[in-house]
Amino acid sequence: RLRTAAEGLAAAATARATAAEAEAQAAARRATTAEAAAQDAARRTGFAEEARRLAEAQAAEQVRLADSARAQVALLTRQIESLRAEIARLVAALDLEEAQGRDREAQITLLGQRLNAALAARVEELQRYRSDFFGRLRQVLGERPEVRIVGDRFVFQGEVLFGPASAELSDEGRRQVRDLARVLLEIAPQIPQDVAWVLRVDGHADRTPIRSQRFASNWELAAARAIAVAQLLIAEGLPANRVAAASFGDTQPIDAGDGPAAFARNRRIELRLTDR
Repeated sequence: RLRTAAEGLAAAATARATAAEAEAQAAARRATTAEAAAQDAARRTGFAEEARRLAEAQAAEQVRLADSARAQVALLTRQIESLRAEIARLVAALDLEEAQGRDREAQITLLGQRLNAALAARVEELQRYRSDFFGRLRQVLGERPEVRIVGDRFVFQGEVLFGPASAELSDEGRRQVRDLARVLLEIAPQIPQDVAWVLRVDGHADRTPIRSQRFASNWELAAARAIAVAQLLIAEGLPANRVAAASFGDTQPIDAGDGPAAFARNRRIELRLTDR
């Protein structure tokens, strides 16, 4: 009985040992599973932490980018406002310049109108004195065929004043020029001082070539004749600043003919009362 009891106890102990071993194995398996679960949880926790850190970093980067974008927008806004202000200033300056330009144009137009009116008045005044001058010359010189009025010019034929191919005034020529000077001296004081009149003495020649040691061309002959008349007018008392001499040679004929009569008409001294 004791043996049987011992065997029973041994079997029971064995069973308990087997059960304990099984329990230990199960516990080991549970521990392994728990460890695996713990490791998995740890891994998951690490992933979550990494994801959290990554998310935080991304969020911080987004905040930084947003702040940078807002700063860029603010800078661009300030630049746009500055450009708008500059454009407004330029537009205002252009408007002012255009307004001033219109004012200047109006002033220039007004001044031009006044100047034209003043010039027209002076021309009219000079025309009146020119008419008086020509009228007085007609009275003094009479109706002589060798002295005539052509437009606004008083014309002396060359033969009236000078000998052939000569620039020396003849006695008759001196008398004619002195009569002319006397008329001018009577009229000159009546002309206002601010009327810039001048008596222009124009010398003209025909186109016959001149053969003279003194004059190389008809232009020089015509110039010498005009100067001779001008010098005598000044010697008779006409102010030198009111007398001018010019030569046109044979360039402005009044008769295009080829005969002696045409040539005689082209040899002439013309007097013109004009402005400077």
